[in-house]
Amino acid sequence: MNEVIEKENVDIRNMIYEFRGVEVMLDSDLAKLYECKNGTKEINQAVKNNKNKFPNNFCFRITEQDYVSLKSKKLTSKGGSRKGHTVFTEEGVAMLATIIHSKIAAEISIRIMEAFVSMRHYLIDNKNIYKSLNHINNKILEHDEKFDELFSKFDKKERLLLTGEKCNAYSSTIDILNSAKNEIIIIDPYADIILLSLLEEIKCNIVIITNNSDRLNNELIEKYNNKYHNLKVIRDNTFHDRFIIIDKKYYYHFGTSINSLGEKISMIIKLEDSDVKELLLNNIKRVIGGIND
Repeated sequence: MNEVIEKENVDIRNMIYEFRGVEVMLDSDLAKLYECKNGTKEINQAVKNNKNKFPNNFCFRITEQDYVSLKSKKLTSKGGSRKGHTVFTEEGVAMLATIIHSKIAAEISIRIMEAFVSMRHYLIDNKNIYKSLNHINNKILEHDEKFDELFSKFDKKERLLLTGEKCNAYSSTIDILNSAKNEIIIIDPYADIILLSLLEEIKCNIVIITNNSDRLNNELIEKYNNKYHNLKVIRDNTFHDRFIIIDKKYYYHFGTSINSLGEKISMIIKLEDSDVKELLLNNIKRVIGGIND
């Protein structure tokens, strides 16, 4: 019989682990939270039956040694398995919630997403501490530009984000979003709750163009607009690449979707060519149905 969890008292953040630079949750913890009668067997069977919905950046297997190492950081090592464990990233947890049919799954999945968002906000809120440390290092190593590039504001035309630089990647993205005064247009085929969490403090009109109806569903959009009242989402598959347009003045090209920032090496490029920007905006207008200049 599964271990009983008092869900009102448990801090789900304590079930989120960092594994090789990625925040993950264990199948055993998710089975308890979702009240799966067959424990991890039900979780892993759900993944097996829906392989196309769980790419490697959604979930992957870890060894028993990895499992013990993770659990030891939380002062417990119960629940071991000779076959290893499956761990789920934030995107994987969100997808899992759509196929696990327990009564509690919907409610718990929202709390899990809030826990991931809370941890990400903590990293972002403390970026000034990291910048201060960087300043000290630069005083000691005046010719070492690595730290300066890592923590400086997004004032360069091109930015290379390395694997594992999630905090830096999200910090750069938030700097771009916060520069808007009137309007933000975001084109991201895989927009989801992670993007919405980055937009919570933005005080201007926001348009998201995406063909993703599973991750960014009407329920999430309605919940967001009930609180912030500034979001319009348009379903369209015209665009392959990802873009953020600030006040129709500053144009940024993203090499990966917002929800995958920092997972692999990618670029953020500030577009300067006026013809390219005009052509992009004209195509956006056709999709949206006309926007004010």
